[in-house]
Amino acid sequence: MSALLEVRDLWVSASKDDGTTQPIVKGVNFEVKPSEVVALIGESGSGKTTIALSALAFTKPGLEFTGGEVTLQGSDVLTMPRQEQRKLRGQRVAYLAQSAAATFNPAIKIGEQVTESSVLHGILTQEEADRRAESLYRALELPDPERLGRRYPHQVSGGQLQRLMAAMALCGKPDLLVLDEPTTALDVTTQIEVLKAIKEVIREEGSAAIYVTHDLAVVAQIADHIVVLYNGAIQEQGPADQIINRPTHPYTRRLMAAVRPPPAAGEDAEADTSGQQSIPALEAKNISAGYRIASGGKPLALVLKDINVAVKRGQVVGMIGESGCGKSTLARVFAGLLPAMGGEIALDGQTLAPSLKERSREELRKVQIVFQMADTALNPRQRVGDIVGRPAQFYLGLKGAAKRKRVAELLQMVELPAEFAYRYPQELSGGQKQRVNLARALAADPEVLLCDEVTSALDTIVGANIIELLKSLRRDLQVSFVFISHDLSTVASFADEIVVLYAGRVVEQGPVNQVLSPPYHPYTRLLITSVPELRVGWLEDSMTTREAAAGIARAVEISAIGCPFSRRCPLSIEGTCDSELPPIRTPSPGHQIACHRSLGEI
Repeated sequence: MSALLEVRDLWVSASKDDGTTQPIVKGVNFEVKPSEVVALIGESGSGKTTIALSALAFTKPGLEFTGGEVTLQGSDVLTMPRQEQRKLRGQRVAYLAQSAAATFNPAIKIGEQVTESSVLHGILTQEEADRRAESLYRALELPDPERLGRRYPHQVSGGQLQRLMAAMALCGKPDLLVLDEPTTALDVTTQIEVLKAIKEVIREEGSAAIYVTHDLAVVAQIADHIVVLYNGAIQEQGPADQIINRPTHPYTRRLMAAVRPPPAAGEDAEADTSGQQSIPALEAKNISAGYRIASGGKPLALVLKDINVAVKRGQVVGMIGESGCGKSTLARVFAGLLPAMGGEIALDGQTLAPSLKERSREELRKVQIVFQMADTALNPRQRVGDIVGRPAQFYLGLKGAAKRKRVAELLQMVELPAEFAYRYPQELSGGQKQRVNLARALAADPEVLLCDEVTSALDTIVGANIIELLKSLRRDLQVSFVFISHDLSTVASFADEIVVLYAGRVVEQGPVNQVLSPPYHPYTRLLITSVPELRVGWLEDSMTTREAAAGIARAVEISAIGCPFSRRCPLSIEGTCDSELPPIRTPSPGHQIACHRSLGEI
């Protein structure tokens, strides 16, 4: 079968300040056949996205094509006239970005955005585009396909929006899709849902795809051919089964080694709790919280209900659950960014004021938050030294030489060179920016760090390095952590205790080894069985489980009565689970499961 796209000896260079150029893509060769998915994998900075964008004859600012050719059905897209290149984009080659939320305009209805490109380019009439969009909604297993286009982006879930982005790209019947990390920031159940839908539609539509990702477990589920990249050059390429099961290059093996195994009890030794004080470092007692209307009226939505969580000194509490379960909301309540509507937060046994405005500077110092996206958390107009030094001055009163010395110590603590103090955030990689984000929080000398999805946007190797860094900080500084993540494997490797949240309630909590050993809450079992394995064919196998059949394709819904998971639970008891709050089962000391079923039944 002849190739749809051929990349031959591709070179891309970056312009330097002195007028010279630096090659960042170096002689890359690969091809994509019809109905085939080719995955480009590698860590941040390996050139994955730059190479993928060449299929659209596009480079980011500061880059230029300096050699080679990219032919689509025999035509070199790099030498096409600009007008032809514009027609190429969105018609013959469609691009799916990582962030669906950033792709959609919140003020325009979904249907208008999905069909816009195909209508503007004259590929379809509006009526034809609407019919095409509805058929894609069905193929992508989206709810209410007849009326979905009338909704606005905020009226659908994150996973649904990600699939709608695929519908937008497919509406014009392109020959090639460029998928740039489309599932990276999604929770595990939503990720399965999106992967399954994209894979099926690509096969049915006869499209080909370039899939850019750093997640090897995802690659194993969707790719036919894998290209392994490092520093802009191909290290190894071949059929997915060969690369996954019989890699030959040392770098590919290193990538494999960085993939965390599925979560299981007994991964790490039990934490040393000797000498710990009985008073928790941070504690939530019967916390309820919601978001209010701007005018200060009644709560618009109750997000958390009767939450009880204790963070012991020097320990890590991992919080897991899908998007919308309330994980980040609880972190905001801990930090005082969102005042609780009921219950209380205690720090070292002393009740904290609900709002950070009412907390003392010392109380603020002791609880620091590390946000998920370092790109938006760091001020792009400030140098790293100013970003890290500001909390050292605000909380500890350091100035001048003392502050500069502390900044250098903090950068060293997060394994960055002291000279990084003079750089701006845009001069750093994603992993380096996350380390600066962490150093800023540590500058206050906190007792508790709230880490909100700090590795979700990082590649496998960088994310593993950040986890190792957090482990060393915990060991050296005795800092307590609340580690929020949808990545159960990462939580299992780092936490002492796990709190499983669903629809604003704790459905299970306890020591890691107990939570990850049967009996499980049905929702915990769903999360565990939804973690992708580094095995070709896992996706198809996983969709046959009772958990997947009952619960993967449904969104989180907060319910005032009954068990919130009852609508998705394969063990739900009609007339009981949907109307009565579940009792708390205690399989062992410290391990709690909220379920109507007896321990023997779950």
